Amino acid sequence: MKKPTVAIIGRPNVGKSTLFNRICRQRRSMVGNESGMTRDRIDVSAQWNGHHFELIDTGGLIPGNQDLIQSLISEQAGTAIQNSQVLVLVVDGRKGLTSLDLTLAKFLIQKSIPVIVAANKCDTIKQWANTQEFFELGFETIIPISAAHGLNVGDLLDAVCKYIPLKGTPKSPVIKDIRVAIVGKPNVGKSTLLNTILGEGRAIVSPLPGTTRDSVDSVATREGQTYRFIDTAGIRKKRRTFLETEKLSVIMARKSIEQADVALIMVDATEGASSVDGTIANFAHTAGTSTIVVINKWDLINKNNTTMQSFQENIRERLRLLDYAPILFISAVTGQRINKLFPLIDQVFKARHTRIGTGKLNSFLQRIALNQVSVPYNRQVKVHYMTQIRNSPPTFVLMTNRKSSLHLSVQRYLINKMRKQFGFLGTPIILKQNLERKVG
Repeated sequence: MKKPTVAIIGRPNVGKSTLFNRICRQRRSMVGNESGMTRDRIDVSAQWNGHHFELIDTGGLIPGNQDLIQSLISEQAGTAIQNSQVLVLVVDGRKGLTSLDLTLAKFLIQKSIPVIVAANKCDTIKQWANTQEFFELGFETIIPISAAHGLNVGDLLDAVCKYIPLKGTPKSPVIKDIRVAIVGKPNVGKSTLLNTILGEGRAIVSPLPGTTRDSVDSVATREGQTYRFIDTAGIRKKRRTFLETEKLSVIMARKSIEQADVALIMVDATEGASSVDGTIANFAHTAGTSTIVVINKWDLINKNNTTMQSFQENIRERLRLLDYAPILFISAVTGQRINKLFPLIDQVFKARHTRIGTGKLNSFLQRIALNQVSVPYNRQVKVHYMTQIRNSPPTFVLMTNRKSSLHLSVQRYLINKMRKQFGFLGTPIILKQNLERKVG
């Protein structure tokens, strides 16, 4: 059974995202002093006293504004409103009633959906008393709250849950999603890919670089497997990141990479791999996230029999840390090779969760006979045995006769042999020699 949906709406900079984060108890939406920080609609599963629902955060609404980005924000918010059972209209309790609040209220009354008014930024009893003016909006329930401090948020949720039956609680066990982060530079086609996968306008897409700011979660199901795609903001060079919004976007994108099972690192085929792509690759590799390199806009390239091979060689040269990552050439606009993406994600996810028995590992270790000819005799380290201590990503402990580290060339040799023997497609391998972490 589909869970009921609750959408948080309102004009810009009234604290919608702060309330959203307070209810879902995590920093899912960006919060800051700049107006219009949220653009896409962000959703997460939430619950209150046994009532389970989908909570949606939307961008600030400015009815009648014809700006391209603002019209796209309104389109996303309109979709959220249409699909919701309850709406939370957030207003600014400090600034009081505004003409924009009244315009939004008239619009919502026409929708015939229950509306709870949350008068935010009310930190004192005096401010609570001043919220009476919001009854002019035409709604019965006005609740003064402070989303930043959590004041009266429980009362707000009690009012919301009057419209959410307890039977909305899911009874079936939750199937583990494969979390897939879509990352890359601005305007590389991340949101277009997400929309093509989902078959709907789930993320805002425009010709303007940097349109996406939040990390947007969307769920797709294929052959019984659920995939949670996270469309992240474009990551740009530090010296070009000036606004607080952009800095927070990069932080959220890196966080999404760290929390993902698989990262789709998108590269613009018309530009080739850049230093920024190398930085993103380093983020994913260091975080231990499995990766697939996705070359987008391949339909725009003039090709011959050697074009793809030459491009792959260039990618391997520029993204050296990801020599284990498969490369897929696609067009997010035309849908070219998108059908190959899900099987590849499945393969990489399976490799990420591969577990090798200790006996098999040590038989392998004896066969490969770690060659330390290039290492000075007094620095040679003998590996007694190895064992896998975890997966996701695959992590191994090497028990050695010295505390000093294996020579880098020996580590690379060992990791390359492990990949050849056991696969590990698209996933980093972590070695812990005497519990010191090495990623390869």
